[in-house]
Amino acid sequence: MTAMFSGHVIGILKEYMQDLVEQAEQEILAQERFGFAATVYRPDHAISDLLALLDDRIESEGMQVGLPEGFLHEMWGLCNEAGVHVADRVYVESNVGSEAGSKARTRALTYRALLEFIEMRGRAQAQKEAGS
Repeated sequence: MTAMFSGHVIGILKEYMQDLVEQAEQEILAQERFGFAATVYRPDHAISDLLALLDDRIESEGMQVGLPEGFLHEMWGLCNEAGVHVADRVYVESNVGSEAGSKARTRALTYRALLEFIEMRGRAQAQKEAGS
């Protein structure tokens, strides 16, 4: 179903993910400054935010940065497929250690698990193609 992504595309994806993590860190600081309590933020929220950002960036700069045609559709499918893997990884990692489960940390863990899933899919596809 999902083609392997080039190193260039993975690099762009990592950059967008880092932008979202940094944005969440800034939001947390602003909320603390004004005394607002943090709301619950789950991995599915992080994935939705990533897909929304991808949609926006593809619309504004997709061809200029070299994202392939159909990339957003492919990411939607991949994110749907990766949902359980990502949720399980984030749950385990967020319950290890003493760091609080902030929006930024949830995003970072979610995106790390999603990239892990993409790499696993790429390896599986490469093995499948090598065996054909």
